[in-house]
Amino acid sequence: MTVHFVGAGPGAADLLTLRAVTLLKAADVCVYAGTYIDHAVLDHCPVGAQLVDTQDLDLDQITARIVDAHAAGLEVVRLCSGDPSVYSALHEQAKRLDAHGVPWDVTPGVPAYAAAAALLGAELTVPEVVQSVVLTRTQARSTAMPSGEALAGFAATGSTLVLHLAITRTRTLAAELAESYGADCPVAVVANASQPSQVVLRGTLGDIADQVEAAGLRQAAVILVGKALAEDVRGGESYLYDPARDRSAKRR
Repeated sequence: MTVHFVGAGPGAADLLTLRAVTLLKAADVCVYAGTYIDHAVLDHCPVGAQLVDTQDLDLDQITARIVDAHAAGLEVVRLCSGDPSVYSALHEQAKRLDAHGVPWDVTPGVPAYAAAAALLGAELTVPEVVQSVVLTRTQARSTAMPSGEALAGFAATGSTLVLHLAITRTRTLAAELAESYGADCPVAVVANASQPSQVVLRGTLGDIADQVEAAGLRQAAVILVGKALAEDVRGGESYLYDPARDRSAKRR
């Protein structure tokens, strides 16, 4: 049997991939983080499947539950909020499973930042305005950031910045980012994207902290910063669709 790491998407049960739903329907055991995974997603699991909420378990305890299930010949789905490629502890869990000789694979999911951008109706890369997106987080009571990944360094590039796990530090971060982007730089905060409880806030680096505090946001939110988020952003035209582009050459 194989352990399947599955991206649960941003929350809505109908934003799972078809592959993810197929795996959930065949799961004997579903291991999920109750803090982030909506119960509508778990409804894809068959009646009688064992549901293991990990919010009160450490990584070794989670691994033990998965290894025991695998040893019993049970099909296991390990649900990750958003997409497993970002902030999912995939690396740590996979390393532990390898040590136990347990096979695993990964099914991608819709990342939170993509769901947030969809709600905003925003393209995070606008021609001649910004062509890079930085996905990062900050350090408070969390894992240390590697040297060379200072927030100021990313901000200096002018890229669209997506901050995860940072909502409780919005005021401090907004002041820091304003030094590079300017206090009038557009900002959006999206919490619980795609879920019934979703919250969307729009503002600037100068006022977004007031909005976040007034809304009482404490978790499951992403902060997006950059010129591409302006509702009246004016960019250039994409070369790919430029009518002047020569389309006669055959692709090789």
